[in-house]
Amino acid sequence: MTSVAAQCNFLKASDALKSCLQAVGSREQFAAAQALFHEDDGNVGVFLVLRGKVSMSVKGLPKLDRLFSAGSLLGLPSTFTGHTYSLTAQAVSEAEVIHVNQASFLQLMRDRSDLCREATEMLGREVSFIQAALAERRRQAAKNKVSPIELGALM
Repeated sequence: MTSVAAQCNFLKASDALKSCLQAVGSREQFAAAQALFHEDDGNVGVFLVLRGKVSMSVKGLPKLDRLFSAGSLLGLPSTFTGHTYSLTAQAVSEAEVIHVNQASFLQLMRDRSDLCREATEMLGREVSFIQAALAERRRQAAKNKVSPIELGALM
């Protein structure tokens, strides 16, 4: 990764949420530079970072890259909606994560309203970040007089 990402803490899970995710998920290892998921990939669930650092980025907008560490829960918007991922998550160091598939995560949210509320608050913070990234993409397109679709094709 060529740019330095800003450290973020807005996706930190509580101990209760981490414990429940570990109970229903599976432990996975990622090497440095290995992607957990890519922008526009189909949803495979959420990822709780246990160890290491993971960068979240939007293609073509490196100044919006963010770095997440242990305790961060990644992939919430796509997992709640079932749409493709809006960002790319890539390990920047060796990382250990708990991967929870979409069905298991949504069942946990139905069973535990307290954890659902927490995840929804985290989702709101992540959606705000994604909206900022998309607004920046639109500003770049307008500045260059290129449509957002054309801008995406150029990246």
